[in-house]
Amino acid sequence: MATRWGLCGAGKISHDFTVAMKTLPAGNHKIVAVASRILQNAEEFAKKHSIPTAYGSYEEMAKDPEIDIIYLGVLHTQHLRVGLLFLQAKRNVLCEKPFAMNSREVKQLIASARENNVFLMEGIWSRCFPVHVEVCRLLAEDTVGEVKMVKAYFGSPMLHIPRAVEKELGGGALLDIGVYCLQFVLMVFRGERPESLHATGVRLETGVDESMVVVLKFSRNRMAICGFSNSVALPNDATISGTKGTIMVPSPMWCPNRLVLNGQESQYPLPEPSMPLHYTNSTGLRYEAEEVRQCLLKGLKESSRMSLDESSLLSEIMDEARRQVGVVFPQDSE
Repeated sequence: MATRWGLCGAGKISHDFTVAMKTLPAGNHKIVAVASRILQNAEEFAKKHSIPTAYGSYEEMAKDPEIDIIYLGVLHTQHLRVGLLFLQAKRNVLCEKPFAMNSREVKQLIASARENNVFLMEGIWSRCFPVHVEVCRLLAEDTVGEVKMVKAYFGSPMLHIPRAVEKELGGGALLDIGVYCLQFVLMVFRGERPESLHATGVRLETGVDESMVVVLKFSRNRMAICGFSNSVALPNDATISGTKGTIMVPSPMWCPNRLVLNGQESQYPLPEPSMPLHYTNSTGLRYEAEEVRQCLLKGLKESSRMSLDESSLLSEIMDEARRQVGVVFPQDSE
């Protein structure tokens, strides 16, 4: 029986998610509804993608008994409010990254999911890509020995995009793209809490971060360096250096299709999209959709690929990095 999806939001990421879903067997996944605050937007999206039901409010979709899980694709400033709406209605939720604006909001979402006994996952799609699954396997098998240093970079000129620079839209490099670098580090170190964190950065006139460098130290003198910026292009790759070798994830490290182990490259091609996409390698969203399906079939309430405890730790790390750089959102004082 197909897993029945409801899309909360009719924007660019929901479009790409829908296109990615079409690369999966129709008997396994089906998008049955889409909701937007403006009914016309939902109806146009539904017509474009042959989705049977369109809702003009999120509250309506929360009551739909024919939906197995909600894909939350609205702006992250709305994740707490809308996420709680669905969780309290006892709906399973896959929430786009970042989970929420700060760790307090993330903990609220997690607490609600556990209280209502429903599935919840932060949509760190990177974790479900075959490349990152292979990285985890190589690390578990001690292929490169003890990891001593991890480096991850992500930079892209986005100062012309309002959601990337405006505080009221949750802008800044950290929440938008820095999250990918930090989650990669946590993946390598298996969700371990760092012993120390030092962050420095540059803020825009709007008060959000333009660029940031974060240095983390873990137990046994293991280190990580993350650099990210929404003003310039960076290498957008990641390197894991161990005592017996090196793993490199070339650009784009957040949605990769290549892996280099000790100089030897392996390819992991993505399926071709049936429609134009808005974001790089977006057909890779299929992997997190299938991960969610497998979790639901097993009756799990969270994914081992990106556990809720690790999402909570990630949000705490981002809070501390923002604190050191001086980035404050209105949600931090609520």
